[in-house]
Amino acid sequence: MAASVRLQPGPECLFDEPLQVRVSGLSPLQQVTMKAWLSDEKGQLFHSLAFYRADGQGELDLDHSPSLGGHYTGTQPMGLFWSLSPRTPFTRLVKRDVATSLAVHIEVFDGHRSLDQLPVQPLAASINQRWFMKAGVSRIPVREGRVRGTLFIPPGNGPFPGVISMNEIQGGLSEYRASLLANHGFTTLALAYLCYDDLPEDVINFDLGYFEEAVNFLRQHPKVKGPGIGAVGLSKGADLVLSMATFLPDVRAAVVINGCTTSAIYGLCFKDKLISTGLGYTISRMQIADSGVADIFEIINEVNEDSIIPIENAEGTILFIVGEDDKNWNSKFFAGETIKRLKEHGKDNFEILSYPGAGHYLEPPFFPFCYASYHSVIGAPTRWGGNAKAHSFAQEDLWSKVQAFLKRILNQ
Repeated sequence: MAASVRLQPGPECLFDEPLQVRVSGLSPLQQVTMKAWLSDEKGQLFHSLAFYRADGQGELDLDHSPSLGGHYTGTQPMGLFWSLSPRTPFTRLVKRDVATSLAVHIEVFDGHRSLDQLPVQPLAASINQRWFMKAGVSRIPVREGRVRGTLFIPPGNGPFPGVISMNEIQGGLSEYRASLLANHGFTTLALAYLCYDDLPEDVINFDLGYFEEAVNFLRQHPKVKGPGIGAVGLSKGADLVLSMATFLPDVRAAVVINGCTTSAIYGLCFKDKLISTGLGYTISRMQIADSGVADIFEIINEVNEDSIIPIENAEGTILFIVGEDDKNWNSKFFAGETIKRLKEHGKDNFEILSYPGAGHYLEPPFFPFCYASYHSVIGAPTRWGGNAKAHSFAQEDLWSKVQAFLKRILNQ
């Protein structure tokens, strides 16, 4: 019997959905190399491989069979996905067009071989199309007043809990988290705040009034269940979410992923008043490894009172998510200081999820681990921290907990 690869729930699924990979038709105890690869929207290749041994019946089930070597070891059902590594160093997998899928090719080869030893023809192969929008989700570009972004509306009558999603400072518009949240029943606004459409390419101080407009736009949408909304932010997006929760009472649920106690790098103003001077950095403290990767962990300046966000004024509930090995900045310290400040003011409106071994870029499940990539502010490849296995566990674990948190708070 010829070898074959079977995928469950099937050859197509959502990007954040686990996939069961089984191989049959092998010889009993046959050693094989499993390889996965994809090509991103810019044609950059990502690949992973792992060494396996079939059971006595010539079958292999990645849910139960351990990898004996390669890019990961042990029983890791989605290891081929989260260990995908770029062929071009310092390339991060980013999905821009969420209306299209990412095609992950899964191949089986005889023997335990490195990438450059693999033959052209595999024993068996299959393709998994991983989608970011399920059938019925609406994608609507937003250009309302100053607000720029994309609105994702789940199928059905609604209304649904409303959420704003923002990513790091790299600029442009990031839609993948928002589209995936819409699949799970949230009317989600992917909000741009820099280097997109007619938004500025650089600022000295961010205007919180812009984010207030976005909150009001989302709250007033007929597909949004009020009265409050949620906000999810990563990196710079996280401290903006923290500021929104502090000054905008309609933000009832805030998810702060590897954020800062202050308005990082840039100041923050609201209603013609400077509310945070911004936490600057000293570039001379940056270190460059022999590989050319920048270590920026020590460049952030010491926090001062003028830069701190007065989070004790927040009326909603805040979920802090921390990668304890974040090398962009000390997220564990910042979350601890913020919680300390809340407690000092008699507040208990917070929760925390902290993950040892996780780095900075905590994405939705099964995004490949990114150890280092280009940093637009620094202008060089930068180390993000973490190790692949622990980081990927964190991504999978926090995703369902974020959704449960948002639904619990916003459905009250």
